[in-house]
Amino acid sequence: MASLHIPSATVALQHKVNRVTAKPIPVNSLCHFYQTNGGGDRSPRVCFKTKAKLSAEANIFERESTSVHEKIDYGVVSVHHVGVLCENLERSLEFYQGILGLEINEARPHDKLPYRGAWLWVGSEMIHLMELPNPDPLIGRPEHGGRDRHTCIAIQDVSKLKVILDKADIPYTLSRSGRPAIFTRDPDANALEFTQVDG
Repeated sequence: MASLHIPSATVALQHKVNRVTAKPIPVNSLCHFYQTNGGGDRSPRVCFKTKAKLSAEANIFERESTSVHEKIDYGVVSVHHVGVLCENLERSLEFYQGILGLEINEARPHDKLPYRGAWLWVGSEMIHLMELPNPDPLIGRPEHGGRDRHTCIAIQDVSKLKVILDKADIPYTLSRSGRPAIFTRDPDANALEFTQVDG
């Protein structure tokens, strides 16, 4: 069997699937997944397409293989928790408990992991604080947390949170779109968004 030689230049593969433009999602050097958003439902569909075999010596381009279309459905229910890294657990708890008023979920294990941590309730979901080294830089982050990785928490009254943050002298920015939302950072520069929702 002849070996495949993949040139450094990327070969653009464009096609339409069921009259919907497909965008390649690179997986490795031998295949692409194509995500499409066709039809009336909101569920993305994935089309697997084997990448064309290439021979660098003869510059031969062979199209091959099959496409498999299927709805992605494995029973997504909700976001269960978000993991947040912190340098000092007590300092983080002062912020998340003492200022934001989140409560610890005592039922979650905190002594079975090889690092210190705490599970905090956010409605029916949780934030898992983990006292671990943070690979992200603490300086040079965007001033506005909406332009950074962030966790968004739905709340009922942004104006009340503004008063709390002002009293604690914690800086924040408001949503640039004008909607009722506020962005701030925890003591480890993790960005948090609080967006106002009804009810």
